[in-house]
Amino acid sequence: MAIYAVGDIQGCYAELQLLLAQMRFDPAQDRLWLVGDLVNRGPGSLEVLRLVKSLGDSAITVLGNHDLHLLAVAEGAAELHRTDTLDGILSAPDRGELLAWLRQQRLLYAEGDYVLVHAGLLPQWGVKQAASLAREVESALRSDDYATFLARMYGNAPHTWDDGLAGYKRLRVIVNAFTRMRICTPQGEMEFKFKGEVEHIPAGFLPWFDVPERKSRKATVIFGHWSALGLKVTPNVIALDTGCLWGGPMTAIRLDDRQLFQVSCNSPVAKHW
Repeated sequence: MAIYAVGDIQGCYAELQLLLAQMRFDPAQDRLWLVGDLVNRGPGSLEVLRLVKSLGDSAITVLGNHDLHLLAVAEGAAELHRTDTLDGILSAPDRGELLAWLRQQRLLYAEGDYVLVHAGLLPQWGVKQAASLAREVESALRSDDYATFLARMYGNAPHTWDDGLAGYKRLRVIVNAFTRMRICTPQGEMEFKFKGEVEHIPAGFLPWFDVPERKSRKATVIFGHWSALGLKVTPNVIALDTGCLWGGPMTAIRLDDRQLFQVSCNSPVAKHW
């Protein structure tokens, strides 16, 4: 059995199919770990959701900010953006089934020495605490009142973690760290406007994974979300968003030997964005 971790897909279905073929992925034996953002901006979001759902236990995905955005739009808790490509899902005959499945997905997955998350972990969080906090959000998403949570999850404040936080403020910080964070201060204050390259990070901030003595540093964190960061493979960090949507490749890594697999993203829609 091989485990393949795959970077942000964002509706680039054709490229995902090519990547799976290149890896010779066998759902009967192998497993896919997906860093989230399955949907949006690319032309095949509906097909991506259907494919990943069809893989059952052979695929594990964590939720990204675009996946949560889809759920919020579907519940009327957010409006479609000009660049969204979610109409195919929202008008699909199996819309309800797909969205119900998406709500059941994790915010974080940990196995052995690996942690799978969309954006990152705050430096104050060890893996055990992070997994517990992820379950709080997952419970809200799976509850009967999930629409209220989706309506209240948006916003940049609070931008720092406090163990005493409660209610939707607490859930919002957890969501923002796991799905939106790229940089923070050494004390864990998050900044959400920055999307650029490392050398242009504002003074006082640094990549979340470079915070000295962060509590999750002994684990290998697999994440995406930061296309301007690109591919980064170190003993304890694997960043896989290589910007397929923006004309870069789609990237996967086989965890047992760290062999990389990449396909070019030539979709006219991807180039347009």
